[in-house]
Amino acid sequence: MSGAEAVNALRPFYLAVHPDFFGQHPKEREVNENSLKRLNGYLESLQKSGSRHIEPTRLTFYMRDTKDSSNTQAEPLSSGFRTVSFTLRTNDVQSTVMEVLGSCSLSVEHMQEHRGTEPSKGPLKGGVPFYRPIKWDKSYYAFTGFRDPEEELEQARRVEPILKVWLKNNKPKAMKKHNASLPRREELSRLKRELFGNLLFDLSCRWQRSWGVAHRYSQLQSLTRLAHQNPDALIHLQGHTIVFADQSGMNSSGHVLLGTMDVHHQWTKLFVQLPSFRGLQHQTDCLKERISFLLGGAQVVHMERLGPVRPIAEHYRVLSTFHKKLLSTRLHLHPRSLHGLTMVLENDRSTPSLHQTGHFIIPSTCDPTHLQLFLQSHAPEARRLTLQTNRSLSKEPSVSSSQMIQCCSRLQEQPPPLMQGLHVCVSHFYSVLQDGELCIPWDWHS
Repeated sequence: MSGAEAVNALRPFYLAVHPDFFGQHPKEREVNENSLKRLNGYLESLQKSGSRHIEPTRLTFYMRDTKDSSNTQAEPLSSGFRTVSFTLRTNDVQSTVMEVLGSCSLSVEHMQEHRGTEPSKGPLKGGVPFYRPIKWDKSYYAFTGFRDPEEELEQARRVEPILKVWLKNNKPKAMKKHNASLPRREELSRLKRELFGNLLFDLSCRWQRSWGVAHRYSQLQSLTRLAHQNPDALIHLQGHTIVFADQSGMNSSGHVLLGTMDVHHQWTKLFVQLPSFRGLQHQTDCLKERISFLLGGAQVVHMERLGPVRPIAEHYRVLSTFHKKLLSTRLHLHPRSLHGLTMVLENDRSTPSLHQTGHFIIPSTCDPTHLQLFLQSHAPEARRLTLQTNRSLSKEPSVSSSQMIQCCSRLQEQPPPLMQGLHVCVSHFYSVLQDGELCIPWDWHS
């Protein structure tokens, strides 16, 4: 099955999970966006010639109701969506498409023509992402009865409110939710002081997702119970940062990930394995230094907001592949010519690019000569974007620095009482979150 055929076969799936349809639900949109990126990487890896083994990939999606849904077993959540989780262990594109559709209780009748055919091994052309639906003629929707995603999005845009009116209408609701969350916020702060204050070493924690205060409190409370039941367990965490995440392990930054769905036994087992992870982290840091030396001082980083969490073992393999590639050709870069710039290594890309935040995004198998020319020609623009990003205020990861600047510049022109006393996050859609935060689109209408 070719890449184009896979896109066509997965169309019912895209219509059910595409992030563009989850604008009023930031949490669900973020989960689907990250899972689609991982699915995209999995499918592209299968298409690459010579791919021998691909790590099993766990995916979670929030699904909206469509006409294609069949034999739905999962009960819908309070948000109106149902959640589906499954692990991909397939070895070809066709089997992967069947697994995705079947796991999501979507019809596979349109796959009959592909059964019995040999899976295609040809590479994807143009690097087109799998998770972006192709455009269909309007007659397709009239004939099939499927929903036209472009028409739905256009209808949503037509009813988009004016910022001033929307804030006025939703301020009471937001203030009520925020005031209701204050006791939980205070309790969360108390629990953090109690847990980390009793330790004989410094320890900090973060959250991978924008979970609400109640969710964060329950996660921290679980870790507190473990500390009381097994006081010696947390000793292994010395020198690390805890990140409450979807799965347990250690990420490419050396942070300890505690899966929010795991039990204490799994956390304790991870703590015991941390010394071996530290050895791998040391080898990873050494590879980064060698790569930086070869590339004029540019630093290799992994930006979680640019992609899914990368385990430390996978990060080491990517670094090792890239380092060997660099050693195959002598580069002519001044030792400090790219100092202060950063790059992200990706497995599922074929050409280098420059991200809007100033990071270079480099394929791990990129030709060294081509890479040198690209870095040298784009270094000035990378420095400009990096400086611009560092001056920006906080925002959602999907909002670019230039969009943030435009939004804030226009907000400064509004009367001062407009957002006084409100907690506002710049996003792509209007939304009132469970703890009282107000999300506004960066291109709001006045």
